[in-house]
Amino acid sequence: MGLTTLARIYYNYYYGKVQHALDNAEDQQHRLLLRLIKEAEDTEWGNLHHYSEITSYSRFAKTVPVNTYEELKTYIDRMRHGEKDILWKGKVNWFAKSSGTTNDKSKFIPVSKNYLKDTHFGGGLTTVAYYLHNYPKSRFLDGRALLLGGSHQPNYDIPQSLVGDLSAIMMENVPAWVQRIREPKKRIALLSDFEQKRDLIAQTTLSKNITNLSGVPSWMLSVLNRVLEVSGKKYITDVWPNLEVFFHGGVAFAPYRDAYKEIIPSDSMHYMETYNASEGFFGLQTNPNDPAMELMTHLGVFFEFLPLENMNSNTIDPIPLWEVETDRNYALVISTSTGLWRYEIGDTIRFVSTKPYKFVITGRTKSFINAFGEELIVDNAEQGLKEACQLTGAEISEYTAAPIFMDKNAKCRHQWLIEFSQMPDSIEHFAEVLDESLQKINSDYEAKRAKNITLQPLEIIVAKPGLFNTWLKSEGKLGGQHKVPRLCNDRRIIEKVLAFNN
Repeated sequence: MGLTTLARIYYNYYYGKVQHALDNAEDQQHRLLLRLIKEAEDTEWGNLHHYSEITSYSRFAKTVPVNTYEELKTYIDRMRHGEKDILWKGKVNWFAKSSGTTNDKSKFIPVSKNYLKDTHFGGGLTTVAYYLHNYPKSRFLDGRALLLGGSHQPNYDIPQSLVGDLSAIMMENVPAWVQRIREPKKRIALLSDFEQKRDLIAQTTLSKNITNLSGVPSWMLSVLNRVLEVSGKKYITDVWPNLEVFFHGGVAFAPYRDAYKEIIPSDSMHYMETYNASEGFFGLQTNPNDPAMELMTHLGVFFEFLPLENMNSNTIDPIPLWEVETDRNYALVISTSTGLWRYEIGDTIRFVSTKPYKFVITGRTKSFINAFGEELIVDNAEQGLKEACQLTGAEISEYTAAPIFMDKNAKCRHQWLIEFSQMPDSIEHFAEVLDESLQKINSDYEAKRAKNITLQPLEIIVAKPGLFNTWLKSEGKLGGQHKVPRLCNDRRIIEKVLAFNN
């Protein structure tokens, strides 16, 4: 009897518990908020905001302000220096390093023991439970898992305190049985040099029975291509014939789907999206036939939602789960058992249903182009690029876009820097299809493009192979959970990347 057969007994039970919780999401969220407030009563933050007097969501919303990283930074830095009972009870030893803010290169997200267990590992258990439920014939636990993550380093001089990628912190704390079935070994998995890590993974896993993959699509694709180079095989299924699932997250999968199909041409290969950020495990693709993810309301995260059109208004408050509507863009606001209180994480989502609460990620609050009133968001870009690829035979590995501001004749345009893994039939045709698609998707963009009066046809610059990895390496962000910014409302990022293209 294999491990999958034995584990299925537990996971079937766990699936039932999770499904019951998600079916009662609103009640779960009410009770969770009061529990979080009660547990943080005696912290510095809890005393400052009178947590002992808060007995309802409405009182919480009136008493506690919405925060960005800048508002919490001083508290978090004190926690990093070993102070306890600041934002969360006790001492927090782990800090997930995330992409930075306007003022800092990196953010440091506290990861308490409660949060690591209930939220991140709980998210992993939920993912496996749904996968086994959806695929009753799966045997993926009978083989080995290739888990691709980042690295960590000591946090200041605090004993047993670490700072680094969330994936690396999780690797240090996973149960012993997971360590026995995972690849690569920890000494390789935690290497900070991604190119060295990739080579060692390829060399050490060729003879292993890899049945499942977990990681960011862009970095995993780089590893898999290296596996093919080292093995001399054409397809990954020639190396690992029992591979059946890729649990992916971090970036949109659509631009990479065709590239994965090329090297894994198997009808038995499955792809399951997770929304597992440094700040928490928020969503999961529970239905393989539906790309939308279900909001994970049972994993220790209290959710609020700020309507995107009100982002710059100080008079509009976020709303709780039970007040959301479908087909509106919301900025995600969370409160957690790690000390993030009404914390705006920077991601935007759109609900496609409320029974159950299912959503799609639409972008970042700071990842958009609105230089001329066009309000182009990442979701628009992904849809437009998908259509352009389908109609021109192209495949994209990475891209970024930014505005070129008005010249003396009041002309302006969007500039797209795209690294193709498969070139289109012509760049001109690709640009034309992308531009037309964006106009169909976004009425504001269409209006600004009308008759080429102000916003001119977009410009495509072809990036040389490996350009974005070269830039990421120069920034010390190669591998791990680092991502290329997709849309920027200024030219700071694109100019840096273009410098490596010349």
